[in-house]
Amino acid sequence: MITSLLIANRGEIACRIARTCTELGIRTVAVHSDADENALHARVADTAVRLPGSAPADTYLRGDLIVKAALTAGADAVHPGYGFLSENAGFARAVQDAGLVWIGPPPEAIEAMASKTRAKELMGIEPLRDVTESDLPVLVKAAAGGGGRGMRVVRRLADLDGELAAARAEAASAFGDGEVFVEPYVQGGRHVEVQVLADTHGTVWALGTRDCSLQRRHQKVIEEAPAPGLTGPLTEELHALAVRAARAVSYVGAGTVEFLVADGRAHFLEMNTRLQVEHPVTEAVFGVDLVAEQIRVAEGHALRGDPPRARGHAVEARLYAEDPSREWAPQTGRLHRLAVPDAVRLDTGYTDGDDIGVHYDPMIAKVVAHAPTRAEALRKLASALDRAVIHGPVTNRDLLVRSLRHEEFTGGRTDTGFYDRHLPGLTAPAPDPYAPLAAALADAHGRSRFGGWRNLASQPQVKRYLMDGEEHEVRYRHTRGGLAADGVQVVHADAELVVLDVDGVRRRYEVSRYGDRVHVGATALTALPRFPAPTTQHAPGSLLAPMPGTVVRVAEGLTEGTPVEAGQPLLWLEAMKMQHEITAPVTGTLSTLHATPGRQVEVGALLAVVEATP
Repeated sequence: MITSLLIANRGEIACRIARTCTELGIRTVAVHSDADENALHARVADTAVRLPGSAPADTYLRGDLIVKAALTAGADAVHPGYGFLSENAGFARAVQDAGLVWIGPPPEAIEAMASKTRAKELMGIEPLRDVTESDLPVLVKAAAGGGGRGMRVVRRLADLDGELAAARAEAASAFGDGEVFVEPYVQGGRHVEVQVLADTHGTVWALGTRDCSLQRRHQKVIEEAPAPGLTGPLTEELHALAVRAARAVSYVGAGTVEFLVADGRAHFLEMNTRLQVEHPVTEAVFGVDLVAEQIRVAEGHALRGDPPRARGHAVEARLYAEDPSREWAPQTGRLHRLAVPDAVRLDTGYTDGDDIGVHYDPMIAKVVAHAPTRAEALRKLASALDRAVIHGPVTNRDLLVRSLRHEEFTGGRTDTGFYDRHLPGLTAPAPDPYAPLAAALADAHGRSRFGGWRNLASQPQVKRYLMDGEEHEVRYRHTRGGLAADGVQVVHADAELVVLDVDGVRRRYEVSRYGDRVHVGATALTALPRFPAPTTQHAPGSLLAPMPGTVVRVAEGLTEGTPVEAGQPLLWLEAMKMQHEITAPVTGTLSTLHATPGRQVEVGALLAVVEATP
């Protein structure tokens, strides 16, 4: 019987595992890097152990330190969550060799399936060995791990070597394993997966399908269960293939078998020998707690009775600190407030006042809605996200809401190319024209002790705000009756709430301010100073860091004076375990190169300058 469990992970999955352990009466032990000393997962656990001596990005890959922490804290078992060491057979063995219970499949099953190349061979599929023009496009993938890291689509043979090198570097950084392979790229396919659950008594359950087709950079954004629009025979085939894969490696515990579905055919991708990020949608539809089942199976219990029946539909959206309109650039900073309506499930590793740093994945939370039908679940989730209060860095919230309401998605006709087709429209600014005025009125009330009214007429007050990259100037006046503005009636204004009457329609604006950052409802603005400070001028062709991160690679042979072509990759910046390619903005000559491998940079740091050819 497990009484104390160490969670070898961080963030929302660590918090989610801790929640189930508390319900089961199991004490929890968290581990944390120095960067995560005050993280939520370290605070909610009964005990927390610092992992010393490693760089923050690599700390959770130190299996030796994690096993030592479990023994020191008196834990009986280790749950790896997902990512990091969750699919590392060596770590699983080290846990078992230390006399601890491993909450996961046997190391032999992990070895058989953790390498995507070996998994495909096990299912009778051979990866591409020698790529030719006729094979294009192809997909470069990391043999270990997932989450879109170490994955590249190659459409030109000339790009293959460079993309292989980039994929190897990213995979090595994220998983400690730089092995990659090449497979055909199935265009227009849907990403469909099957949840399996197996015990040590020979029972294997296939708990329905999930559709995870809405992806950016090959990383899932919105997932749902069951996968819509599949025929009965195709669903049965997917279930049978998933059970076959699990039985082939004597699988135990929770796992996921992934497929691409195109033209009514299922193409095996891989088996993830761990819990998936999107497991909550399966939990909602089948009424199970997969973490609790993992623990029961690890204790030797058999799965009880027949598989549960599916009920209704569930949809999950991943809320990221990133800017989809700027090539998904990750964002950092203080998360001042996060509040989501109670009608949906929220899995998160953050709470109000926490900082989102540069070392880890930018996912803030997963928001899950369950309803009797797919249409109701989509509407419920879109509404909850729309009404959520998220104050802090830029997020993908608006993109999620628009995606959930897009006719192609609501019609169940999506595939993995959804964002390739629709991203510009989904990220087009849709500013509320009255948000800057509401911000100004709230600020005016908060700053003026006596309301600011004068007996003599005076010039209007003027304030300027930056909203969606554009500057907005607003004017208002202090009158005997309170604050006033042209074109609207100010019904109410205080430091936190402004009510405007616009053509007979009342609009309520909740206002919060954090320094020069102002949140008016779901709209974020930046208050501009009355007298702007002089800005640093950069030469034309300057390449500035789009995010804080580390320079991990500079193109081979690139030095000052090197001629470059527009769009040519010059260097790679790593942030939050993803590598971001920085390309030449114009054709010309590299006149300045400040970037060197290993250099850490802040947003806006000058990396290089390309002088355009006259």
